[in-house]
Amino acid sequence: MEEVQLNWYALKVFFNKVFEMEDRLAGMGLETYLAVEMVPLKGEEHLSAARKLAQIPEGGRADSRLVREGPVIYRRVPMVKSLLFVRADENEILQVSEMLKGPENLNKPEGFVYRTPDWQAFCVIPEKQMTMFQLVTSSGERGLKFFSADDISRFKQGEKVRVVEGPLKGAEGYIKRVQKNRRLLVGIDGVVAVATSYIPPQFLEKIMD
Repeated sequence: MEEVQLNWYALKVFFNKVFEMEDRLAGMGLETYLAVEMVPLKGEEHLSAARKLAQIPEGGRADSRLVREGPVIYRRVPMVKSLLFVRADENEILQVSEMLKGPENLNKPEGFVYRTPDWQAFCVIPEKQMTMFQLVTSSGERGLKFFSADDISRFKQGEKVRVVEGPLKGAEGYIKRVQKNRRLLVGIDGVVAVATSYIPPQFLEKIMD
């Protein structure tokens, strides 16, 4: 039997429904990735979230915006508004694309799958680019800045490096000058890029393309 090829794709989700879409895709058995900041709740917000989680019946679905780790409850806040990634095969991504179009009688699309510049195919994200993006956005590092595909073109390509120490160890990207500071820029072609905060030069090593 021929092995099914799974690829990463980027989705733009409208109407601030990225968490709802994340749940729907999970219900279809698809792997997703949403870059989020984990914000610890305090005071009344924490009490309100605790009550909400306590009211979920056994076997019921928890609010995907909330995560409990021991006594601490976190709110998941998207780092890039409305951007969600899904790993799917060719047939599954067609189903996702059709779902995002929404009911034909309402003419209210819920989003779209990013396409290649010529709009002839869905944009397949290289595995390495996705891995680097996940590494940086899940590192817990503060001061990350995100740029659209159009913004990326404004930055000149710098030297390619790998981070060898610290929370971002293993990340590869280009050293760019962003807002007067030298940062590591990791991008997903045609979709998004993330720039880290300052990384000491001794934490970097040059690599060849």
